[in-house]
Amino acid sequence: MRNSSRGAVDPFIVMDVMEAARQAEDAGRHIIHMEVGQPGTPAPAFARQALQSAMTDNPLGYTVALGLPALRERIARLYGEWYNVDLDPARVVVTPGSSGGFILAFSALFDAGDRIALGAPGYPSYRQIMKSLDLTPVEVQTRAEARYQLEPSDLNGIDYQGMMVASPANPTGTMLGKDALGALIGAAQDKGAAFLSDEIYHGIEYEHKAVTALEISDDVCVINSFSKYFSMTGWRVGWLVLPPENVRQVERLAQNMFICAPHAAQVAALAAMDAGEELEANMAVYQENRRLMIEGLPKAGFDRIAPPDGAFYVYADVSHLTEDSRSFARAILDEAGVAVTPGLDFDPVRGGGTLRFSYARATEDILEGLDRLARFMRTHGHIT
Repeated sequence: MRNSSRGAVDPFIVMDVMEAARQAEDAGRHIIHMEVGQPGTPAPAFARQALQSAMTDNPLGYTVALGLPALRERIARLYGEWYNVDLDPARVVVTPGSSGGFILAFSALFDAGDRIALGAPGYPSYRQIMKSLDLTPVEVQTRAEARYQLEPSDLNGIDYQGMMVASPANPTGTMLGKDALGALIGAAQDKGAAFLSDEIYHGIEYEHKAVTALEISDDVCVINSFSKYFSMTGWRVGWLVLPPENVRQVERLAQNMFICAPHAAQVAALAAMDAGEELEANMAVYQENRRLMIEGLPKAGFDRIAPPDGAFYVYADVSHLTEDSRSFARAILDEAGVAVTPGLDFDPVRGGGTLRFSYARATEDILEGLDRLARFMRTHGHIT
């Protein structure tokens, strides 16, 4: 049977790395996972208990397409708690993960052929989802001096109908301050372009609180998820915040594309939002892991790094070591038993000379991983 040209997207390389790591584990090896952006912790105990209780007397059938009203209200309240933003719950749409949110937002806001500006390096699935929807991702090479975040000057002379940013960003963990984010929102709005803000790593910040686009403008689309801070990757539940005039458009699409986000995941997500003590304990682990990575990676020979502001990644320049990050990452997996992600996932132009290290897992894994990386680099003569 024929394949569509729209479906001819590139693989998500980190998933290929995960599969190679799984095969190594099936063969009996112990692998340290620094490749995947996934907490090593389960959903909060309070969330799991809430779902267990719901399963005894609730058939967990379809919900309305926009999501459980109680969950939408609780998400809106989060914006008051975290950012002092008064948000109408009617603007919140619960989605099947942030990925479902991307599909809904891109479908609702753009027509085939529209151009969406993205900073590189960036999350690879943005561009692949856009391609599958006959949209045109316009990847703009960002500057290291700007910590790999878009600046308005990067967009001079570029035609675009949308702009998408992430703060904290994947793969770099860098964040945009309020002035920098406001300048990008202003540039998009001056051009009549839609502005989309991926805020999936909000809550995982270290020295400064992340800024939501909703602090600056109501005329934006915010995408978020329970995957990262709330430690619910596999539960597949996220949300959008939209201007009021876009909600019905997204609702109609959600009804037809997804019917609803998983009911069970919505029940758990609602409870997870009140599991603050457990979530902050997870944050303490990320804080310690970040410290270990910032200290340990340079000692292991990966000395071209910048401390991340948020998320749980370190993006390393290894261009002095290789221009083939995929093969380099494979050698690290095969010889050291550490899975890391090639930068080609995030930047097809410069990613051959970069690697992403995730520190989302247990601290003992981070310590062991750093030790293995140092041994690998010493064996190959990169450190003495």
